[in-house]
Amino acid sequence: MLSTFANLHPVAQALIATLFTWGLTALGASLILFVNTMNRKILDAMLAFTGGVMIAASFWSLLEPAIEMSASGPFPRWVPAAVGFTVGGLFIGIIDRTVPHLHLYFPMKEAEGIHTTWRKTTLLILAITIHNIPEGLAVGVAFGALAAGVESATLTGAIALAVGIGIQNFPEGFAVAAPLRREGISRRKSFWYGQLSATVEPLAGVLGAAAVILMQPLLPYALAFAAGAMIFVVVEEVIPESQRAGNTDIATTGAMLGFLIMMTLDVALG
Repeated sequence: MLSTFANLHPVAQALIATLFTWGLTALGASLILFVNTMNRKILDAMLAFTGGVMIAASFWSLLEPAIEMSASGPFPRWVPAAVGFTVGGLFIGIIDRTVPHLHLYFPMKEAEGIHTTWRKTTLLILAITIHNIPEGLAVGVAFGALAAGVESATLTGAIALAVGIGIQNFPEGFAVAAPLRREGISRRKSFWYGQLSATVEPLAGVLGAAAVILMQPLLPYALAFAAGAMIFVVVEEVIPESQRAGNTDIATTGAMLGFLIMMTLDVALG
């Protein structure tokens, strides 16, 4: 099966990998069909775990390869990574300030972006959709790098990134569905909206892979762009949400565990 996957075009590989990450989001969201909620401490630990995975992936899967690829370029090797990282953070920052959304566990008065009369459920879904854009881009860019023939880009490394993102998407799916269920939405609709938030990942993955294949010189910038976007999401959204209920020790442990697992996956398989 792996050999068949390896023979596919990188864009097709990116599509399959991001469909996998979406599938685990849907699987996590499906838990709401059987339980109404989950202990807040567990939810905070799972959310922080997501942040840990994203931080580790940002360095080992994205920034480190970007720096290595820039060693023979016209600029100092840190420049493409620094530029891409900054632009990625600014990109998500602009989306964060303009698109109406509401972070998990936050009251309506703390909704962000342009003021709107949209319902709370819509704002919650948009918040997680913004969160998932850099994840899809990261996976897509990683597979797109394979077509560029970059020495540091490996199939196992790209797969490790997809697996890591998928692992953290599982608890995230339930973390999205549970607040919707508390708002009085039916189990089926809570599941539907929970998985819907990750459907942007296959689109972002395919676009990311295609973009770096068509514009190979921009690959280090694209990798760092995805890293900057993910770090912005972690610092602005994931960590504050996991700490909001005061479960700081549990959330910190979850983040460190997520970081450790992603680091191990990337180093062992990359």
